Amino acid sequence: MRFCKDTMVLRESPFPNCFLASLHSLAWGLIFPCYWLLDRILATCVSTTLEKQKRIEQECYLYPLKIIFGGALYIILFVISLPFALFGFILWVPLQAARRPYAYCYNPKVEEKVQKKWVSKESGMLFSFISANLCLLPDGLARFSNLSHSQKRSCIIGQYIMDGVCRPRIKICIDSPSTVTLSPGSKRGSLFPSRQSSYGAIESHPSDEALLRDSNLRYIDSSEESSELERKIDGMSPNGSINFEPAAADPSVVTLAVSGHVAQNSVEGLSPTGHPTQQHTGPRTRYKKNKINKDAYCEISSLFPADADFVCLQEVFDKRAAARLKSLLSPFFGHVLYDIGIYALYGCSDFKFFNSGLFLASRYPILDAKYRFYPNGRGEDALAAKGLLCVKIQVGSTCQNEQTDIVGYLNCTHLHAPEGDGQIRCEQMTVMMEWIKEFQQSTLKTGEKVAFDVLCGDFNFDNCSPDDHLEQSHIVFNTYKDPCRVGAMQDHPWAIGTLLQAANLYDVNVRTPEGLQRILENEEHRKLYIAPPINPDGSNYDCEQTGSPWIGRRIDYIMFCDNSVSKHYKTELEEFCFITQLAGLSDHIPVGLRLFVTTAEEEMEAL
Repeated sequence: MRFCKDTMVLRESPFPNCFLASLHSLAWGLIFPCYWLLDRILATCVSTTLEKQKRIEQECYLYPLKIIFGGALYIILFVISLPFALFGFILWVPLQAARRPYAYCYNPKVEEKVQKKWVSKESGMLFSFISANLCLLPDGLARFSNLSHSQKRSCIIGQYIMDGVCRPRIKICIDSPSTVTLSPGSKRGSLFPSRQSSYGAIESHPSDEALLRDSNLRYIDSSEESSELERKIDGMSPNGSINFEPAAADPSVVTLAVSGHVAQNSVEGLSPTGHPTQQHTGPRTRYKKNKINKDAYCEISSLFPADADFVCLQEVFDKRAAARLKSLLSPFFGHVLYDIGIYALYGCSDFKFFNSGLFLASRYPILDAKYRFYPNGRGEDALAAKGLLCVKIQVGSTCQNEQTDIVGYLNCTHLHAPEGDGQIRCEQMTVMMEWIKEFQQSTLKTGEKVAFDVLCGDFNFDNCSPDDHLEQSHIVFNTYKDPCRVGAMQDHPWAIGTLLQAANLYDVNVRTPEGLQRILENEEHRKLYIAPPINPDGSNYDCEQTGSPWIGRRIDYIMFCDNSVSKHYKTELEEFCFITQLAGLSDHIPVGLRLFVTTAEEEMEAL
């Protein structure tokens, strides 16, 4: 079987026909002016710390007048738009019953590239995943998290993701002190793998395949040998490009001349959020890596992983921000699900003013998708349709006489947020596991082989806070493997909290990707910027009393499951990374995971 480039499994519009879609557009067009003006009124009253700093530096004495006259103008226009919004609302609410809970964007040109890459591929497969909470709420609400300009942030974030994933991922190895070479057939490894670093490792025995592959390689460590590498590399082009030349000794080996250029995502000046635009010019050898085991690394990276296959985002609540992200990512990710969730009244649920905030982009064809919302939300979380998105993806086919589809399952979620509501989150995770099982049982066809089963998202609890003790022992961790976790209340020493302290987002030390990267590499410095673990009474928990390393609140997860993977395949962790590229753009640190899937035949050959 081949990927069908002329047929879409999913319908692009969330409505079954053009008439309902047009009616919905009309209703939203009547509502939007009132919605936008209300958002501007709120944004006028709430300032971020960066805006306050700028007003102090610029000695802006006219700000109170701006608040008074600007706010009065917005209120007048808001009152004028109310009758139109009321009519649109009456029209909009019943249309939600006919709406499918997601919109779908399809780019056939990207799918054709994937087809050429994966059809009838016998060797092992690498899959790279990214998960990030972007806090793309309406601007007025985002300011309560010390963030602003959601539309402009969505453009910058989308461009950053594209700049990161579109750059080449190359494995550099040194066979001799005077030669830098790149093996064209190398499937695994990332740019400049390093030796075991200072902050902890988990012992494991390497496979024979790994020993054979790495027996003649000497890896470059960023902290020790970057200067040596710079002396050995030449042939850099004037514009800082990467040049490939055939090696004289061995025509099968490609000599690589690497400049300092990695990716340029720069725009003159500052972004609207005060995020300094960066030209990433140093070689990636400077980024520290820490071994998880012999074949897997943990990295703190200032760039998004290269050649990512799947991007799962949370808190993309704003419709316009979601549309901007979709437009930016669709040239590389051929399949995008956005505007995911329900609105208005659905069954016996509370009225939903916001969707789930989930967003998924895939380079591979999406065969089926199912969204379900959590019915037990409480407080402000009940206003949003937080839930679970389950997706079945076709990643290739076997090259036997009768070709068999190779599929993967990707599940993205966002759990209940308020602290102290651990029982609600446990109930949500319990039904989440049931929904995932039901989806896989109902969609897996006879003969199909499962290559991976991944669960990711913002779980809103960490593995070191006593206040989260219920969630830490949930059965989800018996099924899915969390690479950062040792057990309940214990993470690996190299794990890092992913929730930033909102008040310090614009501190000069963490306003750039490189600055935040340096802070995360130092445990003492991390304490100033990562949200601390919490006790049941809401006070900060001191990890040092138990002798544990200080991790901080790690509430963003990417986990994978072996049990649901077909017996013909084996899933191995290749790399886990904490990504600092969204410094100043989000109050969460994105995480990345790369899996290496091998067949049983390959494992036998390796033995």
